[in-house]
Amino acid sequence: MPTSSKLARLIAAPAAALPLLFAAPVAVAAPPGSPPAASVGGDRLGLPGVQVDPLAGAPALPGDLTGQSWIVADAASGEVLAASNPHLRLAPASTLKILFADTVLPKFDRNTVHRVAPEEIQGIGAGSSLVGIKEDLDYRVEDLWRGVFLSSGNDAVHVLAHMNGGVQQTVTEMQARAEALQARDTRVVSPDGYDSDGQVSSAYDLTLFARAGLRNPDFRSYCATRDAMFPGAVDRNTGQRGSFGIANTDRLLGKYPGLIGVKNGFTTNAGSTFVGAAERDGRTLLVTVMHPTTYQKVYDETAALLDWGFAAAGKVAPVGKLVEEGESAAPTPTGQAGGTAGAPAPPPHPSPTATDRSAPATAPAAARAADSAGDGPGPVGRVVVGVVLTAGGAGAVLLLNRRRAAAR
Repeated sequence: MPTSSKLARLIAAPAAALPLLFAAPVAVAAPPGSPPAASVGGDRLGLPGVQVDPLAGAPALPGDLTGQSWIVADAASGEVLAASNPHLRLAPASTLKILFADTVLPKFDRNTVHRVAPEEIQGIGAGSSLVGIKEDLDYRVEDLWRGVFLSSGNDAVHVLAHMNGGVQQTVTEMQARAEALQARDTRVVSPDGYDSDGQVSSAYDLTLFARAGLRNPDFRSYCATRDAMFPGAVDRNTGQRGSFGIANTDRLLGKYPGLIGVKNGFTTNAGSTFVGAAERDGRTLLVTVMHPTTYQKVYDETAALLDWGFAAAGKVAPVGKLVEEGESAAPTPTGQAGGTAGAPAPPPHPSPTATDRSAPATAPAAARAADSAGDGPGPVGRVVVGVVLTAGGAGAVLLLNRRRAAAR
């Protein structure tokens, strides 16, 4: 066969592979209910089923746990004492408000007064939980946050999101905050946790959000508040503004000994989700339970896992860890990650200034968004295509040079 014909075949071979590469994206978003390929916090946290490593004298885990995913962790050390499918991606409902608070709460002084514009309480999902905000009235920021934490008010979330530059700006910042915390199971679509296609998180990620939030004194105060008075409408006859009482919808707050908070969530589609933190004898534990069989079981199972965690402390070896912001998220070789002393609170996540809030997303963020949506091959696909082209072309040139050298 002539050399030129062989060379043509060599060059055509990698080119022929290109339709196969472009036929389907190489990197696509994992569907809900899928664990990530590499589990943040340790290999064992990516394994299916219950993960626990009891030592002598360890109590047995509670029986009849129905949550599809749950985790028990020490808030200070980050040690995961036990877990079941903690990276399973599920709809988070209103527990996603924890990430919203992590992102937005540090930005505004609690005594700042904001007048609500009509458009700020429009576009809220049908059937949303509301605290009862009225347009063209003034609210202090701390009132708005009580509306978020106690009443799980989506109207309060939307007002704060508009103060932060808008709903989409806030969603973008929440996703960036999740990535900074290495919460890789989370995809944010709505700031309030309202059911949205593709919006997912995991017990592991929600626990990361709660741990970060509890380092903020205001966050800790709001999530621990059982009841408060909320500003009402203006009486047309007297011209005086009234108020009404609101109560925390967290059913364990005030009932479970030592409970700090954090946040509950429920929608018909997502089911029940709860993230709870409790303190006993100087130890703070975090428990997240997602999607048990009934609404009440999310509280019963959280309480049972907290009881177990306090009894098991020092009697189980950790099966993983909660990573710190900026810490390597690579799994440990053994999957047995020991905890370390609690690190200081991370600084508030930086937000765009008023002058750049309308600027387009950065190239990496835009690329990540395209990958999540499955639009094209994405960064991994582009790298693979580049490697195929480079390797194929280089191989053809190398072989041609060798044949020319041999012909000489």
